[in-house]
Amino acid sequence: VKICASHAGLTLGEDGATHQILEDIGLMKMLPNMTVISPCDYNETKAATIAIAEHVGPVYLRFGRPKVPNFTDPTKKFVIGKADILSEGKDVTIIATGHLVWKAIEAGKILAEKGIDAEIINMNTIKPLDEDTVLKSISKTKCVVTAEEHMMNGGLGDSIAQLLVRKMPTPLEMVAVNDKFGESGLGEELLTKYHVNTPDIVSAVEKVLKRK
Repeated sequence: VKICASHAGLTLGEDGATHQILEDIGLMKMLPNMTVISPCDYNETKAATIAIAEHVGPVYLRFGRPKVPNFTDPTKKFVIGKADILSEGKDVTIIATGHLVWKAIEAGKILAEKGIDAEIINMNTIKPLDEDTVLKSISKTKCVVTAEEHMMNGGLGDSIAQLLVRKMPTPLEMVAVNDKFGESGLGEELLTKYHVNTPDIVSAVEKVLKRK
């Protein structure tokens, strides 16, 4: 069974809390043998759809509604379970998924102006998690920020935290919705209100750097 779930996250906007699923990553990744994928733009969503059609086993593919920048390589094959390093850096690792990948790229530019060299990873597969890429990056930067349009409990940050506790205890900050339901509003306004926008990633980086 392949489940392709559209309209996920706060940026569904005007339809409000009844339609803004913020718990789905956690719900689906807890199911045994379920693969969970969260692509970041149109190109990656198309490639992921082709990949899951060829995959043997159940898959949950998550994507949103709003028009977002389409920046990934349209010719690149999607590899389930393999994260994509968008930029290399030495000071901090930013691991983002879905719509927040573009926000992480924006944050990386702001951080560069502040003299902070961020390594940005597109974690397009939540389960199975690309542990090797995460651990290799964090062994270099010594701190990490996760970013997602999802509840803090049960999401990408939760998976990274579990990995680090077991294998590499490291300062971690999470940019995610903190135990609240969504509401009606414009997508960008909601990202700002719920503290999951570009400035929030920048702030989380500055906070985690002080904990190194």
